[in-house]
Amino acid sequence: MSEIKGLEKLGLKNIKKIYHNPSYELLYQHELEKKEGLLSDLGAVMVDTGIFTGRSPKDKYFVKQPPSEKHIAWGEINQPISKEIYEELLQKARDELSGKEIYIMDVFVGASKSSRKKIRVVTEIAWQAHFVKNMFIRPTEEELKDFEPDFIMYNAAKVTNEKWKEHGLNSEVFVVFNIEDNVAIIGGTWYGGEMKKGIFSMMNYWLPLEGKLPMHCSANIGKDNDTALFFGLSGTGKTTLSADPNRRLIGDDEHGWDDEGVFNFEGGCYAKCIGLDPEKEPEIYGAIKKNALLENVVADENGKVDFNDASKTENTRVSYPIFHIVNHEESLMGPHPKNIIFLSADAFGVLPPVSKLTKEQAMYYFLSGYTAKVAGTERGITEPVATFSACFGEAFLPLHPTVYAKLLGEKIEKHNVDVYLVNTGWTGGAYGVGKRMDLKATRACINAILDGSIKESEFDKTDVFGLHFPKTLKGVDPKILNPKNAWADKDEYIRTRNHLAKLFIENFKKYQTKDADFDYSKAGPQL
Repeated sequence: MSEIKGLEKLGLKNIKKIYHNPSYELLYQHELEKKEGLLSDLGAVMVDTGIFTGRSPKDKYFVKQPPSEKHIAWGEINQPISKEIYEELLQKARDELSGKEIYIMDVFVGASKSSRKKIRVVTEIAWQAHFVKNMFIRPTEEELKDFEPDFIMYNAAKVTNEKWKEHGLNSEVFVVFNIEDNVAIIGGTWYGGEMKKGIFSMMNYWLPLEGKLPMHCSANIGKDNDTALFFGLSGTGKTTLSADPNRRLIGDDEHGWDDEGVFNFEGGCYAKCIGLDPEKEPEIYGAIKKNALLENVVADENGKVDFNDASKTENTRVSYPIFHIVNHEESLMGPHPKNIIFLSADAFGVLPPVSKLTKEQAMYYFLSGYTAKVAGTERGITEPVATFSACFGEAFLPLHPTVYAKLLGEKIEKHNVDVYLVNTGWTGGAYGVGKRMDLKATRACINAILDGSIKESEFDKTDVFGLHFPKTLKGVDPKILNPKNAWADKDEYIRTRNHLAKLFIENFKKYQTKDADFDYSKAGPQL
């Protein structure tokens, strides 16, 4: 055990056995022997994450203390917790992990050597160690020799906080970050994504303070070494559209942008599985094999997965190491981007399939972080519901959203980057009347951006939103390029467009304070 540096700092007692960065083979064996999971017919192990099949954002806290308290944007996203309660919960987590066989995973977050952090995750559950191995960057044997963590995460999923009411917390679940001590603790939830997004939240704290931009986006790179970034909330096509047979995948979800260029935070992918179709998404389907880990999927007694079955959750997932994607970029890095694409699944059917944004519009739509979903159709609600999530990842931003938007604007300007807004949602009407944008049409828009041919188009401008869209584009029906033309009922289009514009304007008011550094509301819709 002496070869693991800093072991005494963990504060664990009577450790029975440590599995330090175990092999995939050993993890696979433990998952099946300990009955943590079942084997699917594709070779991947299937696990259930219990009652939580997604993150618990209302149970996430930061210890309120200097100096970090002056940087954090306190509120619903970043809730404060006292040092005393944190110490109590840390002890609970340590007690839970003591006297056991445990897994210690030492990994990197960030492919760029000048920006990476060393992370240590401690867990008693084999599949959680497997998840960490899939999702983060796996150090070489050489790098492990003198590995001393910058940050420690205790995953004590089996323990709950029965004193949560007394502590004034939201529930018995807790996900707590102590920035000054470089420690995170998880209790009461088994969901794997808490570890991934927890470390992402920390990168979103550390990097901007160094003038680097952390991003909730996917990235790929073409044969001419042209990097493209894809921003978008869940369900907008970020993972699907960045997995392109003609371009190498840098990563599907979390990246940084420093002075050298773009780099993946992770060493794996965490793709949604619901409705997964091997014909439409062959790269992702092909990545589901041995060493991949399926979460909350439904399978028959022979292990055959029904990817359309959402009876456990809509949020079925697969994690896999990035090398399962045949066409990936080995270095997990790329030069400064040439194109940035914001993806919005607009269920109102108002946004054009593709628009070119000015720098001001780019910052406006980045701060807005818009998509629209069709929520709760099973309860008969068929109206689209607008979602605004600052910087396309508000849940993971410890600092004020304008900090990230300002950094983005500076980088767009400095590196002369083109920015586009792509609607992967509805056309010809809102949900229920129009139809979902054809994936082929979306791919054609993306391809025209990436090969530069979109710049040869003549552009027109929409009313109210003031978005510049191409009049013609190879592979796209010209009728849908201008959203108004795609609607049969023009009056209904105007009503819906004005309704959506009001939602944007209302949402953006929070960035129009008297002490705001900039006001980009003029780059948004005008009524």
